[in-house]
Amino acid sequence: MPLSNRAAAEFIGTFWLVLGGCGSAVLAAAFPQVGIRLMGVAFAFGLTVLTMAYAFGHVSGCHLNPAVSLGLVVGGRFRAGDLLPYAVAQVAGAVAGAAVLYLIASGKAGFDLKGGFASNGFGEHSPGGYSLTAALLCEFVMTFMFLIIILGATDQRAPSGFAPIAIGLGLTLIHLISIPVTNTSVNPARSTGLALFVGGWAIEQLWAFWVAPLAGAACAGVAYRLVSGERSRAAGIEGPAAGSTIPKSPG
Repeated sequence: MPLSNRAAAEFIGTFWLVLGGCGSAVLAAAFPQVGIRLMGVAFAFGLTVLTMAYAFGHVSGCHLNPAVSLGLVVGGRFRAGDLLPYAVAQVAGAVAGAAVLYLIASGKAGFDLKGGFASNGFGEHSPGGYSLTAALLCEFVMTFMFLIIILGATDQRAPSGFAPIAIGLGLTLIHLISIPVTNTSVNPARSTGLALFVGGWAIEQLWAFWVAPLAGAACAGVAYRLVSGERSRAAGIEGPAAGSTIPKSPG
């Protein structure tokens, strides 16, 4: 599959992740009497990945996240040369998703970006008031485990066709744990898209939501190869990118 097609799939998929996941937080989480609250937002993020994995997993691998792409490179599942184009497409998709969300949300009287716009933060900008150290540790560990789930579920030795379910539920669980700490990033593109609209403190704290997820993902790539004994598959791949969230069916 040409890189341009794969990048386009990553753009659309990340657009949907931000619009669906962050949109649930901004538009629906606290809607009077029928708001979906924390659990609903967590499931919304999981569902965006689940649906896009089935829609585009066979096209681009459905990474939707620069940290996932990096973890797959380190884990030997993805070409290092494709990492930057994927990251650019993912960030662009996140910005586009945030732009559409802003246009929708601002259509309501009284809308104010000071409410956070689902941005990630620590200290006074953490939903639960958690420190920078707690935020970095949380984002590192959650992204580490997310990549372990992805690498394990997409291993050629794993049951075929179920990876999107495991990955979507894994992201749901991660949000259930960490929304109170950082509003849950584990995805630098998602953090960047919203921060560009909020500006100020969100831009100032954005570095943490690149550093911790990328570090966690890279460590997971190393750890999975050591534990599983898997050898690199990235070198000779043709067609869809390595690290697809839908493994090939046996036979």
